[in-house]
Amino acid sequence: MPSQKALIRRPGPRLVDGLVTHVERTPVDPDLALTQWEAYVAVLVEHGWETVEVEAADECPDAVFVEDAVVMYRNVALITRPGAASRRRETAGVEEAVARLGCSVNRVREPGTLDGGDVLKVGDTIYVGRGGRTNADGVRQLRAAFEPLGAKVVAVPVSKVLHLKSAVTALPDGTVVGHEPMVDVPSLFPRFLPVPEEAGAHVVLLGGGKLLMAASAPRTAELYAELGLEPVLVDISEFEKLEGCVTCLSVRIRELHF
Repeated sequence: MPSQKALIRRPGPRLVDGLVTHVERTPVDPDLALTQWEAYVAVLVEHGWETVEVEAADECPDAVFVEDAVVMYRNVALITRPGAASRRRETAGVEEAVARLGCSVNRVREPGTLDGGDVLKVGDTIYVGRGGRTNADGVRQLRAAFEPLGAKVVAVPVSKVLHLKSAVTALPDGTVVGHEPMVDVPSLFPRFLPVPEEAGAHVVLLGGGKLLMAASAPRTAELYAELGLEPVLVDISEFEKLEGCVTCLSVRIRELHF
């Protein structure tokens, strides 16, 4: 049976010191953040996802954004080399977790940098954002890891947001959704649907047409409902203060077979 596992990592005591690059820093409430994280995890479990908690990295403020540490394609895990040097200690625990799941493990090597948040998979097409945290050598190494497995890797520019998936994600039918002011070149995506709110561009596919998304995008939720999809809203306001979104708080692993 195909897997339906989600890697998660509990927010640590230094969360309030997390990096910000495209927004002004505002105070983060760590207690509220933990409550919101627990509610996010509960939604995954409620919709049939088996959560796998990665070992804590309390010395790393941004470790809760576990998606940035690994990119999955089929049964292969590519352990990233984050563009922010302060985040590179986050990857060891994630590597241990995917190895325990039986994944084949590759690693991005110096001088490459790659953040998982810069990678959007739509079927066998892998879009990778070339911008602040992911460099050209990181894109090259992503291609080397996944194109032999049948993936098509497409590099796209990212300059207006932290990561590619801060600008765009995809609906179950493969339509890419984004808030146009945050998307460098919407025409690079064969099917692009503009949405009215920045947070509305971030969806996690729960299965069965259900979309996990932030409560801060109610108008976009209405749009998705009109398309016959079912938004499942979560409040992640404390993580949004750190440029986080629903995608980066977990790594969904769908293609392991047991």
